[in-house]
Amino acid sequence: MSPRQDLLKMTAFFISPEKPRDISVLITRTALLLCLFTSITLVLCVSFSNRPHPFSRFTSPNRKAFPRPPDNSPTNISHLLFCVGGSAKTWQERRALSSLWWDVNLTRGFFWLDEEPEATAVNSYGTESGISLPYRVSNPEWTRFKYSSSRYAVRVARIILDSFNLKLPNVRWFVLGDDDTVFFTHNLVSVLARYDHREMWYIGGISESVEQNVMHAYDMAFGGGGIAVSYALAEKLVKALDGCLSRYFYFYGSDQRIWACIYEIGVPLTKEPGFHQFDIRGDPYGLLAAHPMAPLLSFHHVEALTPMFPNKTRTDSLKALIEPYRLDPSRILQQYICYDSKRKWSITIAWGYTIQIYPWLVTAVDLHMPLQTFRTWRSWSNGPFTFKTRPVPDNPSEQPVLYFLDRVEEVGSSGTRTRYKLSILGKACNNTTDYAPVMAVKNIVVTSMKMAPDYWQKAPHRQCCEIMDKGSIKSGTMQIRIRNCRQWETTSV
Repeated sequence: MSPRQDLLKMTAFFISPEKPRDISVLITRTALLLCLFTSITLVLCVSFSNRPHPFSRFTSPNRKAFPRPPDNSPTNISHLLFCVGGSAKTWQERRALSSLWWDVNLTRGFFWLDEEPEATAVNSYGTESGISLPYRVSNPEWTRFKYSSSRYAVRVARIILDSFNLKLPNVRWFVLGDDDTVFFTHNLVSVLARYDHREMWYIGGISESVEQNVMHAYDMAFGGGGIAVSYALAEKLVKALDGCLSRYFYFYGSDQRIWACIYEIGVPLTKEPGFHQFDIRGDPYGLLAAHPMAPLLSFHHVEALTPMFPNKTRTDSLKALIEPYRLDPSRILQQYICYDSKRKWSITIAWGYTIQIYPWLVTAVDLHMPLQTFRTWRSWSNGPFTFKTRPVPDNPSEQPVLYFLDRVEEVGSSGTRTRYKLSILGKACNNTTDYAPVMAVKNIVVTSMKMAPDYWQKAPHRQCCEIMDKGSIKSGTMQIRIRNCRQWETTSV
């Protein structure tokens, strides 16, 4: 057979199959070869060419045209933008209070005023702390809205809009408050880290006085205690806010206007018990000594209350409380209960603040109920409140012996030691049979390990405390240790 005949025979193999079904096989093979060739060519072009090419839009996307991947990093203090309502008139007196919690190196946000403060007020600021608080003047657009009671409330309600319009980067939460609000920012970060800022969240607390909730709302975050609005909710809120201000011009406060608008959006209030509106009058001791099992997030109306510590001013009282908070933020005001079974004493600790000793046995449920050392906000009545209270007995011999924080120190890098000193408030019972042994305890020293930073991101569980050295009292000092509860251990009489 000649070479020409061989070539024709080979060509016939590809072009003229012997059987019809071979046509599909031929087509499949050819398609596979073309795909393989095209793929190899594309890879080589992308790898070795720096010039634009027709396929570059598929293989190397333009970052400006595509959104960045979501930031799943844990929430930290830089993700919070504080939006504090104030005025030029109150700027001079309130800034000293705000400087107690504002960290100039960490805290982001602004104090929003109605106008520029006096030059002397700005220049003389920080005589105690040496820092300067950032402020802004509200957009005058708020003046076009009508109102029935408080013009100030209209401006403050628009602060979240003014803050949002700044377009600051990496903001996950807008935290609203008043210039007499004291925030505990470390704990606030711990709480907000439990929530997804990409979802719509409206977080805060209600009033302690029932009369205030009746007047405003039971499902409204009271602004003085602080309101946390996620970025996703703020993005929708600012678009609807001006319309809400027009519709609800007859409302009293800025927080009520914001609540109404968020209610129209369809987002409910998520309550966090650490926000304290402090709609109370008188002495806040009972509330502070029996704090709910939740991180302390805020105080409000401090200037209207009795100082938290005896023989201290309101400002010095706050400083005294903030000192242990800075050492162990998650533990501040947390309540611990232990019993001296030999002496039949009941002891309750509000860490970083006070200790009470009862010379008799009291159940943990009763000890967790606040002593009513305060009255309602508006009418100065004995209640009702949004929680149960215990009356303070008129007879001093039926009251607990009180101790207040005297010293706090760090032990190593992971522990603390706090000392509480006997208060002069209990000397009236010095000679009674039951109280004399308690009055012999002049100091109580409490040791503990620092709580983990993510403690409040887990299921809450109160720790236990025990009296050390078998209850012996040396040189008038009792030693107590706070620790994790052992398996099956409970706080029982």
